[in-house]
Amino acid sequence: MFRCKQCCWTFNERTSTPFNFIEVPTDIIFQVLLCRVRYKLSYRDVSEFFLLRGFQFTHETVRDWEERFLPHFIEPLRTKRKGKVGPVWLIDETYVRVHGQWCYLYRGIDEDGNLVDVRLSKTRDMAGTKAFFAQALELHETAPEKVATDGLASYPRAITEELGEEIEHEVRPCTANPVEQSHRPLKHLYYPTLGFGEFEAAQRFCQAVDEVANFLRPRSRMTEFVCLSAQRTRFISGVRELKRLFMDA
Repeated sequence: MFRCKQCCWTFNERTSTPFNFIEVPTDIIFQVLLCRVRYKLSYRDVSEFFLLRGFQFTHETVRDWEERFLPHFIEPLRTKRKGKVGPVWLIDETYVRVHGQWCYLYRGIDEDGNLVDVRLSKTRDMAGTKAFFAQALELHETAPEKVATDGLASYPRAITEELGEEIEHEVRPCTANPVEQSHRPLKHLYYPTLGFGEFEAAQRFCQAVDEVANFLRPRSRMTEFVCLSAQRTRFISGVRELKRLFMDA
């Protein structure tokens, strides 16, 4: 605690920050959110895990922290990777259950496996497809040279209207499109929660999972070989950098 000699106002190191009035250290909040978006743990699993470390809070507290502080994971990472994608985008959509209904998660990576963008839509139609491309173009500011998709009917028109008429559109089968396999980690992470109760929570979680996974990737391209010791070193340095971005947000 600190005290201003002139106005006698008392304050601490977290006053005027998003973490003010939180009863646990800020780095514990960071670790809680990292457990949620990196590992296959439910809210109750996370609260039990930290109970072993001497921090007592409920699963609802974990849910509240996720709602309040997860955007502090997302925004710095999106800003940091702005414009850092290749000229070929691999786009696909997958299913996510929200409040008992299937919603559609549009995801894109480049040929090196770097994340292009991710957006959850309630519909799998022209409006949802165009909104995804508009969001991706707003982030990276430069349209790709080629877009590879699974042949959904809305893609050709959406690519032409949002990215430009000169963009090449390639239809690839599922076995030849790496983005199909990149859905798997996200699906495994949200299964323990038995789906989402709110659309905003689903969008926030799915985006955070992809942003953190992309930031902590040990490889700069899909076929690169990285030994285990190098993976561990890169993971530790990546988590430290992620923590710094989170604390400064």
